[in-house]
Amino acid sequence: MSDDQQRLRRALADTRFTTFWLDSLEPVADEAALERDTVCDLLVVGGGFCGLWGAIQAKEQDPARDVVLIESKSVANGASGRPAAIMSTSVMHGIDNTERIFPADVAELERLGRENMDGFRATLERYGMDCDDEWGGEMKVSIGDAGLAEVDEDYALYLKYGHDAVRLDRAGVQAEIRSPIFHGGVWSRQRSGTSHPGKLVRELRRVALELGVRVYENTPHLGNRKTGAGIVVDTPRARITARKVLLATNAYAAGHRHIRRRVAAIRDRIVVTEPLGAAQMDAVGWRHRQGIYDTRTQLNYMRLTPDNRILFGGRLGYFFGDDTDPALDRTPQPYLRLVQSFYCTFPQLADEIRFSHAWSGPIGLTTRMAVHYQHYHGGDMVFAGGYSGFGVTASRFGARVGLALLDRLDTPETRMDFARTLPNYIPPEPFRWLGATITMYALDTLDEKGGWRKPWIALVQKMGFPITL
Repeated sequence: MSDDQQRLRRALADTRFTTFWLDSLEPVADEAALERDTVCDLLVVGGGFCGLWGAIQAKEQDPARDVVLIESKSVANGASGRPAAIMSTSVMHGIDNTERIFPADVAELERLGRENMDGFRATLERYGMDCDDEWGGEMKVSIGDAGLAEVDEDYALYLKYGHDAVRLDRAGVQAEIRSPIFHGGVWSRQRSGTSHPGKLVRELRRVALELGVRVYENTPHLGNRKTGAGIVVDTPRARITARKVLLATNAYAAGHRHIRRRVAAIRDRIVVTEPLGAAQMDAVGWRHRQGIYDTRTQLNYMRLTPDNRILFGGRLGYFFGDDTDPALDRTPQPYLRLVQSFYCTFPQLADEIRFSHAWSGPIGLTTRMAVHYQHYHGGDMVFAGGYSGFGVTASRFGARVGLALLDRLDTPETRMDFARTLPNYIPPEPFRWLGATITMYALDTLDEKGGWRKPWIALVQKMGFPITL
């Protein structure tokens, strides 16, 4: 083993391979599992952000509506307890992605995104929700000079669609965050920032319960069928008969076997440092505490936690059969490259920082990288999913539109293409695993080695997968 490999492994020697967000909170008791048959107006399947936002908004729209939410394990067990929680106004995974998939609707989708963020913040205030939210904005930074054109393109899009953004040269970005590899940036200063997703999801559960949502944890969905009485959903100990069902299962794709035709469970990985001391914080800067992502081919993203740890994420992976809990991701090996990227980004910390936590989480990847809707049982059951980033806030919007589709409401949103069309089909196994394996390797080594990797990535993107966004 090389000296560099030994150094990387030492940094992970005492690491807990579990999400920092939930590990940093006192444990709470689960809501009881469903033990008796029941009926309801609306059943929400999935206790993450999308499901909880859906249940809350359903009760806010009609307090008399009987809403049941079931979660297969504990609330926030899945992706909602594991993200970076960089909050963005975008509801379609960034303006550049929105222009790619819905060029005629960008202005309206950006307006809806700002409206959604305002509604998000108003909900936090209305219910007194404590989630350590900070509103320092979001920033894309250029790795060397190679990413400056991409930064310029993002800056132009921010200005075009009415965002308060500033373009930072090398001195400007270094004044915000000190990394020798950051040569420029664009900082969107309004309506974005960071939150503690573990606290947020617990607060959403609290609010849902206070509004009268019946929440059952450790109650997995086993199957469903349409009957004259409604949609019957089987769980281990009881059946639920619902008029409508919102499937908020994202990468887990529970609810119908056809969901995975358009959704793949990609792994995204994160490491978190020990808390930085005052001298270390001075060495990094970062006084505005923005959420940050960069222009690497396989990008990294980063933020500060409330107790001044650096969260550093990236390094996608895929496991055969859409495995959402791979054993390998509970070992140091998958995080070595991520730690190496961290040291390259913050060399001033490289000899003195270790990592308290490392984990991975499932992304519901589609060819759109944004929410879409699949309709089953004549439209009385709708899957809302495909969040590949910024889902902490975009899931509120996605759930609201999903409810409107279930209720057959004719709204501006339900008439838009994003709500009426589907992302492209994704091949089944073993082709899915083979393609993903080659692609992930190409992404890992493209910037360093080039060669065949460039035409391969270009081919994958031509097929509809925007993997370098």
